[in-house]
Amino acid sequence: MFSGIFVKILSITLLIAVGVVLILGIGTLFKGGNTSKKYSNKLMQLRVLLQFVAIIVLVAFAYFFKN
Repeated sequence: MFSGIFVKILSITLLIAVGVVLILGIGTLFKGGNTSKKYSNKLMQLRVLLQFVAIIVLVAFAYFFKN
């Protein structure tokens, strides 16, 4: 169904997405001011959502592709 390379690419993409949102969220938090008030909390909520999706996908891959 899924090839091994697809699973690896999707897993790495999800983990990179979580890292990028984390860095952006921390950056806006330290920037302060209006930008921090407007975007910092939203970015951290997005990070939590992406982490949830990444964990669900990785667990599903581990379950369905165990050998």
